[in-house]
Amino acid sequence: MKKHNFSAGPSILPQEVIIKSSEAVLDFNNDGLSILEISHRSKAFIDVMEKARSLVLELMGLEGKGYKVLFLQGGASTQFLMVAMNLLEKRAGYLNTGTWSAKAIKEAKKLDDIYEVASSKEANFNYIPKAYDIPEDYDYFHCTSNNTIFGTQIKSFPNSPIPMVCDMSSDIFSRQLDFSQFGLIYAGAQKNMGPAGTTLVVIKEDILGKVSRNIPSIMDYKIHIENGSMYNTPPVFAVYTSMLTLEWIKNLGGIKAIEELNEKKARVMYSEIDLNPLFKGFAAKEDRSIMNATFTLENENLKETFETMLKEAGISGLNGHRSVGGYRASMYNALPIESVKALVEVMSELESKA
Repeated sequence: MKKHNFSAGPSILPQEVIIKSSEAVLDFNNDGLSILEISHRSKAFIDVMEKARSLVLELMGLEGKGYKVLFLQGGASTQFLMVAMNLLEKRAGYLNTGTWSAKAIKEAKKLDDIYEVASSKEANFNYIPKAYDIPEDYDYFHCTSNNTIFGTQIKSFPNSPIPMVCDMSSDIFSRQLDFSQFGLIYAGAQKNMGPAGTTLVVIKEDILGKVSRNIPSIMDYKIHIENGSMYNTPPVFAVYTSMLTLEWIKNLGGIKAIEELNEKKARVMYSEIDLNPLFKGFAAKEDRSIMNATFTLENENLKETFETMLKEAGISGLNGHRSVGGYRASMYNALPIESVKALVEVMSELESKA
C-alpha cells in the first residue's frame, strides 16, 4: 500500500513524475542510456535544462521581465551565504520568522552588518510580524515565505523600497503571487518541486554587479548565469525530475489550479484541528501555512493510541520538529486530498474513543 506521505522533506512527488523519472533511470529518451549517465553537455540534457528554466518563468509569469533562472547545488543553506556575497555591500534587513531565517541571518552576518527588521522569536515563532519598516538605504530585504518547522506563512508581502529576497523553499509554486515584486527567489527542490539535490534561484539580473567584493566563481550568480547553470556539473537527475514536476503543475492548470487544491486540503485539516478538542494548533490562525499544519495532542496519555492508529492507516511523516513538538502535517502540492481526509478520519476516530 502506498503510504500517505506527510513528510516535511524530502517529500511526496506526483506519482506520474516518479514513474517517468524511474523509466528515465533505465532508459532516457529511448537512447539506450540512463538519465544518471548522460553527459550534462549533451543536447538531450541541455534541452531538459532549457525547458525547466522556461517552465519556471512561464509558471511565475516572469517571461520577458529581466529574470534569469538557475538550478544550482548546495540547498537553500548555500543560498544564505550566496545571497549576501552577491548583494550585500553595506547593510541588509532580515525578517526573522523561524529557524531557517535565523540561519540566513547568521550566514549573512559573516560578511557585513545585518539589521533584524522584526522577529517573532519571543513567541517561539508562532506568528508572522507585520508592523515593521524596511530602510530605503539598505541593499536588500530578506524574508522566508513559509516556515516549515513552525507552520506559519507570509500572507501579504511588504511593499519593499529595496530589492526583496525570499526563501520559498517550502511553498514554491503552491500559490499565486506577484513574483515580479521579488528581486531574488530561492528554493530547495525537495519539498514542492523535485528530489533533494538541486536548488532553484530566480533572479532579476539588474540587481547584480553592485558589490565591491571579489566573489569566488562558484558563488557568483553572474558566472552561473553566463554558463547556463553549467559552470560545474549540474545535478542532472534532480533537474530532470524538477522539470517533470513543473510540467505536471502546468498540465494541472498552473499555479492557480494547484493553489485551489492546496486551500481545500488546508481547510479540511485546520477544520479538524479547531473542532476536535483533543488537538490544538500551534500557529496563529491568521498566519497558518497551507503547506505545513502544526498541532499538538492535548492529552499525552493518548499519544501511543494515536500513533498506533496512524501507523495502521498508513500515515507517515507526521512527527513535529523538536522545536515545536507534537505533529506536523506537510501538505505539499503532490499530496492528494484523500491523504488529508485519511488523517482527519484518524483524528476524529481518536476523539470518539477518548
